Amino acid sequence: QVQLMESGGGSVQPGGSLRLSCVASGIDSSIYSLTWYRLAPGQEREMVATITTGGSPNYTPSVRGRFTISRDNAKNAVFLQMNSLKPEDTGTYICYADRFTGSHVYDYWGQGTQVTVSS
Repeated sequence: QVQLMESGGGSVQPGGSLRLSCVASGIDSSIYSLTWYRLAPGQEREMVATITTGGSPNYTPSVRGRFTISRDNAKNAVFLQMNSLKPEDTGTYICYADRFTGSHVYDYWGQGTQVTVSS
């Protein structure tokens, strides 16, 4: 059974920091692209940051320079360091793993961890 388990969410004031973790079980995450999505009330799910199997990151423009995605294949994990948090960063952060074999897409979602940024 495949599971993606997020942790590290919480409530912080604007300007604060959080570090999210997502640990995979049941798969070898080193062969998957790993992505953090954000779901905010009344908004569509948004890709926040993604990292390829080779370690190349990509970010949505609103978090570039503030967030850093990284992966540790030995721990089967992906992380999101979030600095200079803003109220608009509030939402449920969801971990996603996917790989494409050429004929099939294998993908998995976590349950999410809540991040609230407010004063």
